[in-house]
Amino acid sequence: MLIPTYNNAGTLALVINSVLEYTDQVIVVNDGATDNTKEILSRYPDIHIVNNERNRGKGFALRTGIKEAARLGYDYAISIDSDGQHFAYDLPKFLHHLAETPGILIIGARNMNQENVPGKSSFGNKFSNFWFTLETGIKLPDTQSGYRLYPVRKLAKKIYFTRKYEFEIEVIVRAAWSGVKVVSIPVSVYYPPTGERVSHFRPFKDFTRISILNTFLVLITFLWIKPRDFFKGLFRKEAWAAAWQSIFVNPQESNHRKAASVGFGVFMGIVPVWGFQLAIGIPLALLFRLNKALFLIAANISIFPFTAFVLLASVLTGNWLLGTHTILPDWHHLSLADVKHAGIAFFLGGTILAITSGLLAYSLTLFILLLTRQKRLAESPASNE
Repeated sequence: MLIPTYNNAGTLALVINSVLEYTDQVIVVNDGATDNTKEILSRYPDIHIVNNERNRGKGFALRTGIKEAARLGYDYAISIDSDGQHFAYDLPKFLHHLAETPGILIIGARNMNQENVPGKSSFGNKFSNFWFTLETGIKLPDTQSGYRLYPVRKLAKKIYFTRKYEFEIEVIVRAAWSGVKVVSIPVSVYYPPTGERVSHFRPFKDFTRISILNTFLVLITFLWIKPRDFFKGLFRKEAWAAAWQSIFVNPQESNHRKAASVGFGVFMGIVPVWGFQLAIGIPLALLFRLNKALFLIAANISIFPFTAFVLLASVLTGNWLLGTHTILPDWHHLSLADVKHAGIAFFLGGTILAITSGLLAYSLTLFILLLTRQKRLAESPASNE
């Protein structure tokens, strides 16, 4: 067990005693407490104590504890807050899940809808969950819980950049980036009434720190992690198989939805709102619950080197609709009227071309899916049961 503590003398002994009912392998990191924490810890000669000379922050205490646990030869450490909000009787849950899936990082998910949960905690948790999903693709119900099981050997050698509450975000994001499976299990939690609560969380300063951290993590996600994972996936057969199953096969998704995703992608790739196709198309794809992967693939119909062909086809279509027989204006005698006419031809032709191409893509995709998917379903073992 790993217990980071700072000025929680009122609950520290209670937490240690409850933990000792389950294990005597306890590490306490005293993060420069100024109350009688040292006196309380002196009553427990058999537990391992690390004293920081001055308060460095909860994240720094956890970093210290993770490294110390690895140095002492442990593979895992379960952290529990010293303010008494967690219960030691949930410890067997962590061990049970660890036995089923070794090497994982487990977060104890609290019930944030119960009585006495501070509004800032509920909001902060939703805020944190959103950014964690964006940065890792993993959905968790509670990314701010301090009740966790860490695979310390996998984490101890990393160089971390944060040392306060934001560390609890950094460590799970970077664990997920390095291939550690991050999961959650439900745990009990106690929030005392407001007058009895001891909290060292400073809303403005700590939310600011967390926001700055998430800004950097998002940048790293899209500039390095996602391209890295994409190129790694190119060389893994199972990744191709999984992508094919989720994007193209997926029996829970109808042929119509798949075909509509392709048709809408082609439409947005051609329609003359250049520079804003994805900004407009992605929210609409989410709104209509289309297949996002198919939409994005189809929308790339206008990328280089096809851009020139789409532009030319749009202008030609527009000129044909306007009854103009010239393909391009006379650049030597170009007038404002010519520019205006070319613009109208482009937008009119591009819109009609986008609608026509989208409908054709939808129809062709639907026809192919009706043939191929129907055949696969008929040949599948499930259909013969």
